[in-house]
Amino acid sequence: MKKAVYSLVLSEDVVEAVDRMAYSRGTSRSNLINQILAEAVGYVTPERRMADIMQTLSRQMTGLFQLQEQASEGMLTIRSPLRYRYKPTIRYRVELYRQPEHAIGVLHASFRTQSKALIDDATAFFRTWAAQEQAHGLCSKDDFTIKDGTWNRVFRMRAQSHVSSEELGEMIGLYIKKADAALKAYFAALPDKEAAEKAVADFFPT
Repeated sequence: MKKAVYSLVLSEDVVEAVDRMAYSRGTSRSNLINQILAEAVGYVTPERRMADIMQTLSRQMTGLFQLQEQASEGMLTIRSPLRYRYKPTIRYRVELYRQPEHAIGVLHASFRTQSKALIDDATAFFRTWAAQEQAHGLCSKDDFTIKDGTWNRVFRMRAQSHVSSEELGEMIGLYIKKADAALKAYFAALPDKEAAEKAVADFFPT
């Protein structure tokens, strides 16, 4: 959505009230006025859409994962503990695109660790998960990158304009829950790699 500069004549009291509200919401005066006008005329801005998706996603994650507040309405970090030796934590970070032309956003997953064993096992899981997604036609090889225990998964939606923000938030939340459950099942089956790969395969219908 392109932006342009317009002159508005507003009372000082209104501007002061807008500034107070903008400050409390962590946004700018211009952005808040843009949001207020958009709501008044029934237009959903990219910022409102991202906020609605994240609100739905946060509701799904609350109580199951540790949520970390972000400065941007288009980003959310989710942490999940893993039973593995020294009990590391995996971090999922969801980033939404403001202008979703070919994709609505991306999911980053990683461990903050120097353990080579954990990095190797995490990399093996991500590759196993990606292989299952490809085998079931859920993504292409261009939708993910895997390197040194990190995984990036792009979310693409066909006819996304017909999918509500709430539905998108629910879809992303269900995806993260499924991937996290598969991750824990994979690690629970180690060191038997064959059993671990089968545990992941069980999350996909035949």
